[in-house]
Amino acid sequence: MALPKIISVDDHVVEPPHVWQTWLPEKYREKGPRIERKRWGDFVHMPGAKYEMHEDPDGLWGDAWYYEDRLIYVHKRFVAIPSDAVSGEGEAIALDRTKMPMTALTYDDMRPGCWDRDERVKDMALNGMDGSLPFPTFPRFCGQTFSEGGDRELGLACVRAYNDWMVEEWCGPSGGMNIPLCLIPLWDPELAVAEVVRNAERGVRAICFSELPTRLGLPSIHTGHWDPLLAACNDAGVTLCMHIGSSSSNPVASPDAPDGVGNTLAFNNSMASLADWLYSGKMIQFPKLKLAYSEGQIGWIPYVLERADTVWDLHEGWMHSKELVPEPPSTYYYGRVFGCFTADRHGLASLSEVGPENICFEVDYPHTDTTWPHSVAYVEKLLAGFDDDVAYKILRGNAIRMLELDRT
Repeated sequence: MALPKIISVDDHVVEPPHVWQTWLPEKYREKGPRIERKRWGDFVHMPGAKYEMHEDPDGLWGDAWYYEDRLIYVHKRFVAIPSDAVSGEGEAIALDRTKMPMTALTYDDMRPGCWDRDERVKDMALNGMDGSLPFPTFPRFCGQTFSEGGDRELGLACVRAYNDWMVEEWCGPSGGMNIPLCLIPLWDPELAVAEVVRNAERGVRAICFSELPTRLGLPSIHTGHWDPLLAACNDAGVTLCMHIGSSSSNPVASPDAPDGVGNTLAFNNSMASLADWLYSGKMIQFPKLKLAYSEGQIGWIPYVLERADTVWDLHEGWMHSKELVPEPPSTYYYGRVFGCFTADRHGLASLSEVGPENICFEVDYPHTDTTWPHSVAYVEKLLAGFDDDVAYKILRGNAIRMLELDRT
């Protein structure tokens, strides 16, 4: 198999400490996001994918983000590769995931590629890549941090500052390795439209959106509230990228379930979201709109499509789905909805139903699930038995189409 260079549609950037203190207008910097270094105790998991932690004079040093007057986020090892988790160079590099527990760490403790642009480019090149779409860390997966803040004027300034940094500093000088993924002000669809248009004019073709907006206290996609945003994305070729966790919720079987249950079921929100979109009529109303389920995996997709079509056909007598969705729901999936995966043998075994035009590969650097720095060897095994054309689509071609990249 002749493997192409990988374009990963889901990595994560640990924002450098200077982002908002440099890119915000000066009048907002005092209340804007800023870093403080303190000692922290153990992380305590809470229901709803949340955690609590407190300062501890005997704890580990960690860099924490503050916004307005509140502690928002403490950097932790399981979302950033620590500097002592890798050794050697090139093929000798080994990543030991047992060194990535949920404990506090500082920027000095992280592998520089987590937050330093030039080091990130080196790490991606080492991994057989020439493209990486980075999701945010401190703002959370779709900018919930700024949506939950008390000062909307400050929140909008922070969204704009992040996007300016993303386009002009993180991506612009990266030689095409870093591909811009921008935020929107979730609390106002008209402001979101303005931000989509502003960034589309400088080449941005992806924004972060919530898999289930109602979980954030926002209107659903069925209300028409988001139609101006969807129209702007439709017209500008901008993909809505919905990362697992972008609803600030994690599906669980029981309130007291062990942590592994929520992680195992993380794709459930993607599944619910896809059903929402397939029956919404929005894929008809906006015929060029593209969606991506980031880190949602793909093995569940064939049955969701089958079930959606079955319900549409057999239950029409009382559901009246065909009034809004005149064709089988799966019709609106193929070619326009992208399932993004790190590890999913069952999804690949059902490739004809998932759709070879509909899936993209993720490296997930620098999180625990990452295949870095051995992604090339990993995908060689994963795609054994598939022809070169299919491998190209999964590793590169579909990402180019999804993000409307000017490359081959």
